[in-house]
Amino acid sequence: MSITDLDTTARAHDGWGYRIDSPAGTLEIVRLDAARDAELVQGWLADPHSAFWQMGDLDIDEVRDYFTGVAADPAQDAWLGLRDGEASFLVETYDPARVLLTDVHESAPGDLGMHLLVAPPRGAHVPGLTSAVMAAVVAFCFEHRGAARVVVEPDVRNDAIARKNAEVGFAVLREVDLPGKRAALSVLDRATWARLAAEAFARRDEASALPGGASGSRDEASARPAEPALPIAPHLTPAAMAAAQQHLVAKAIAEFTHERLLAPTAEGETGPDGLGRYRLDTGVSIYRFTARRHALEHWAIEEPTLERLVAGRPAPLDAQELVIELQSALGIPDALLSTYLEELASTLASAAFKSARGGLPAAELAAADFQAIEAGMTEGHPGFVANNGRIGFGLDEFAAFAPESGADVHLVWLAARRDASHLALGAGLTEASLYDTELGSEVVAAFSQRLRGLGLDPAEYRWLPVHPWQWQHRIAVTFAPEVARRDLVPVGVGRDAYRAQQSIRTFFNTTRPDRSYVKTALAIQNMGFLRGLSPAYMRHTPAINDWVADLVSADATLRAARFEVLREHASIGYTGDAYHRTTAPSAHRKMVAALWRESPIPRLAGRERLATMASLLHRDASGASVATALVRASGVPTAEWLRAYLDAYLRPVVHTLLAHDLAFMPHGENVILVLDEHVVSRVFMKDIGEEVAVLTDRALPAEVERVRQPVDASERALAIFTDVFDGVLRHLAAILDGDGTLPEAAFWQLVAECIDRHATEHPGLDSTVDLRADRFAHSCLNRLQLRNTLQMVDLANQSSSLLYAGTMANPIARVPAPHAPTARASTSTPTPTPTPQAGG
Repeated sequence: MSITDLDTTARAHDGWGYRIDSPAGTLEIVRLDAARDAELVQGWLADPHSAFWQMGDLDIDEVRDYFTGVAADPAQDAWLGLRDGEASFLVETYDPARVLLTDVHESAPGDLGMHLLVAPPRGAHVPGLTSAVMAAVVAFCFEHRGAARVVVEPDVRNDAIARKNAEVGFAVLREVDLPGKRAALSVLDRATWARLAAEAFARRDEASALPGGASGSRDEASARPAEPALPIAPHLTPAAMAAAQQHLVAKAIAEFTHERLLAPTAEGETGPDGLGRYRLDTGVSIYRFTARRHALEHWAIEEPTLERLVAGRPAPLDAQELVIELQSALGIPDALLSTYLEELASTLASAAFKSARGGLPAAELAAADFQAIEAGMTEGHPGFVANNGRIGFGLDEFAAFAPESGADVHLVWLAARRDASHLALGAGLTEASLYDTELGSEVVAAFSQRLRGLGLDPAEYRWLPVHPWQWQHRIAVTFAPEVARRDLVPVGVGRDAYRAQQSIRTFFNTTRPDRSYVKTALAIQNMGFLRGLSPAYMRHTPAINDWVADLVSADATLRAARFEVLREHASIGYTGDAYHRTTAPSAHRKMVAALWRESPIPRLAGRERLATMASLLHRDASGASVATALVRASGVPTAEWLRAYLDAYLRPVVHTLLAHDLAFMPHGENVILVLDEHVVSRVFMKDIGEEVAVLTDRALPAEVERVRQPVDASERALAIFTDVFDGVLRHLAAILDGDGTLPEAAFWQLVAECIDRHATEHPGLDSTVDLRADRFAHSCLNRLQLRNTLQMVDLANQSSSLLYAGTMANPIARVPAPHAPTARASTSTPTPTPTPQAGG
């Protein structure tokens, strides 16, 4: 079996699989396919060398049935390993709290069980293969599966595997009795593994520095422990980083120019195709590029044409250098410059990872499943330059928890003392029904039993889901007193597997897709915010969501559009810590909290499938766009396709504004498209509690009052102009125009027709909000982050936080205006729009 035979399976399950270079060759780990691999693996298991697996008597059908059962069990996974493209080893990973070790091992959050079988020898002996495979599998468990500790239980008679376990650092805890064997229960924690790996690489570096590239005798070398096969950021190659730099520099120039912080100058006339040659002089470097200028002062730069000259000589593109050169023009405070540069570096690392992995072509993404699309996105936000900050994540966490990794995540569950926590429930929910639905009665019973085992009464606690990173880096350290006095008690790792969404702290349940999303506090710095969740702020989140859902379901126009919201129907927060007793509030109060959001899966019917709306702005590595791929795959005329999209997305958000004074935050990540034969038929709106606003003094229930932010009519219009026209549609219009799919003028004409059709059908709605006005205030997102990358806006007083740069011509004005000249503008402006760009 060759690697090409496995490529489709690897792509379908784990992107490009897990690859690592080792002294014994290139090793790769992909998901095992029971139907395809049963015959191969049965031959391995039947070999006398595999006797300790106790499966040698199984025939092919029984092996197939066994691994089919493993695949169906959320607590277990089976993996096939390849060496230089040839199937060479078998791996099983499992949750020791639920499989095999439940009665003999006190499992801790992050424990991962592992079994390894290296294929019995065939042909020539490969020196060091078993050691290399063992090291690679351990690295896989920590890096790809997010383990905090790896647990193994080899037969005490298996001296060979005992030696290999010792090589990579496993420590034997004790001997235990398991079915069919006396086992040496052993563990390897992440810190020990990382230390041994670093030491091994240091030894290798020392050896390579000596004459001949090696040191010591053959016997001395063979006596040393095997080097852990630890990949040192394999995605950070010159080629991958060059691609990432080119894209980010082009985006920075385009978006900073859009916000009138920069003013490139034309070099000659614009061609008949709309392309022109431009020059930007920073005083240190000269950047030259070809671009098209679009409505809303949008710049579409042809990335391959971008070049940089320093002192007249070509120089590498470097986003951090660009920002340093432009610090004064961008207005970045000295004290925050390094933080912004760090966010740029992390954004580049993420882009390099995606570039190295390759990703699905746009045509395949257009037909992919919901979570494959979510993981396939290469752009964290179409407007923000530093959009993947994630300050706090290390290399292991990036591989384990970033959405583009597509890795399964099992949440850590805490028991939070009832009198030190708050649980808010939406309509139709009780505490018992929430936990039974989201955890299941068996898991609730297991968690309760763990509390009883500690002498604690489960009736005094609530169940609170926690991001694994948050448990390890924040709760177990920053809240150590609470854990020690058992106000917060770790009770285990959840059975369900989740996938991180583009809003990195939100998780989709892949084991039970009908169950809710879980949104967790995550104390990393990302895109202008520390991603915590405030228990106090969330007390009214379910009530606000219920109110919005009731308003939407009662409106005939929204029902006709089949427009729906996904309610955040439960929230929980811990408040018993010392940080909640300080005089001044702090981010520490937002560290231990979570909410549950309805899944869209149960609401689908027939051929319907889902995609994040962010995918409409995605281009693959070759530059092909998902939007154009959807149009072509649909087989319908482009204008018809776009009209359906606008009716599903734009029309409902316009209607809620004009009919109910209600503004959503409808950027790409907050909207889920429902596709029917590649055509958008309707949408789901999410992230309601933090980001809706009522923009007038209309009467509201007391528990909904915090969303009121009254503004005048011109500012109410900015809920569409800023968040929809500028935040989404300008990018989509440029993509379709650049692809030759739909001319930009035709795009905006269809937008105008959608607005006018709604006005004609609803003549009695607020006529003071003029969406066909000549101009509107130009709200600038990057200016917010550049001013304060630690907290872009004050969520308690959003309007006073935002920054503007004059006004922009409305592309659907009654009298169309030419593209506004690009020029720098001051930040003195009209009153700001009421809604933040704070996704989640």
